Amino acid sequence: MKIVIAPDKFKGSLTGLEFCDAVASGIQHVKPEYNIVKLPLADGGDGTIDVANYYLDGTFITTHVNNPLFKEVEAQYLYASTTKTAFIEMAEASGLKLLRTEELDCKNTSTYGTGQLILDALKKGATKIILGIGGSATNDCGTGMAAALGFRFLDANKKEVLAVGKNLSKIKSIDTSQVNAALKNVTFKIACDVTNPLYGIEGAAYVYGTQKGASTEDIKMLDQGLKDFSNVLNSHFNTDVQQIKGGGAAGGMGVGTQLFLNGTLTSGIDLVKEIADFETHVKNADWIITGEGKLDDQTLSGKTIKGVLTSALDQHIKVAAFCGAIELPEYSLKKMGIEYAASVIEVAKDLEDAMQNSSSYLITIAENFIKEIEK
Repeated sequence: MKIVIAPDKFKGSLTGLEFCDAVASGIQHVKPEYNIVKLPLADGGDGTIDVANYYLDGTFITTHVNNPLFKEVEAQYLYASTTKTAFIEMAEASGLKLLRTEELDCKNTSTYGTGQLILDALKKGATKIILGIGGSATNDCGTGMAAALGFRFLDANKKEVLAVGKNLSKIKSIDTSQVNAALKNVTFKIACDVTNPLYGIEGAAYVYGTQKGASTEDIKMLDQGLKDFSNVLNSHFNTDVQQIKGGGAAGGMGVGTQLFLNGTLTSGIDLVKEIADFETHVKNADWIITGEGKLDDQTLSGKTIKGVLTSALDQHIKVAAFCGAIELPEYSLKKMGIEYAASVIEVAKDLEDAMQNSSSYLITIAENFIKEIEK
């Protein structure tokens, strides 16, 4: 029997690979002859870079870049020289995590540092760049990133405008004469799991501005800036940016990456599955065992288990879910396509015990699963 183990992490408790090792141990204890394939996954959120490295086998590159407020910081990205692939998380250079609460002010923050990370990867020879755009502190529509790569944003007097959110309405034209030539030779895939448009009540400023330090007045101004700048983008790129699904992600980075980098917006789990060559590895499997910290109503909104179920359905493979906690009734699980489900919290003494000893509980759950399907 071939069993693929393809989980997300249990946040604060287990990495995806630790989950794989625990479940494999439980299976092998009962059926050592089974063929086990470990394929840890992630959905584009924190920890995705470590999962990507499991497959890319790259090197973490450290470089100096500007943080969202133009202060120099050290930032890392992953680079695999054999495949010339870089994995960059914009939060490393342009993230909320880099600023204190009192520093949050997305009318004055910039994605320039993310552009510097891309530039560094270009210098290393990258021909494929995967960019995760979660956790940003910015609302500049990717203009800062683009400026680092040679795009110039000009006002009505043809003077260059500082690429921050409050200046978007000042931009009247885009000069591409100094854009880094290496961009033409790179394929960009963007991990994006939201569908917000660029501007409007569901757009970047109104939905995400408050958590990035914007006041009510700031949000109105930023939204107007995105709207005004969209006219410049529509004219320059002959497009309609408001129709880009996910364009409002990360303060407009959805739009910025698609237009300035010619990037493709893709769900995080689909990108990780591509890196893992998931469809090939699961061929002819009897079961896929997946899992995440909590299985709930959000699970089908672009999370790892949803990605696993999509592949399993296509290839007629049965799915088991081992989770920290399960908040859905059995009929809902069956409807989703999950044939077998078990949770750590069911067998643990309490939440603390579940968090601290999830590995040993997963071994037991895996043993019970094998005994059950062997009946």
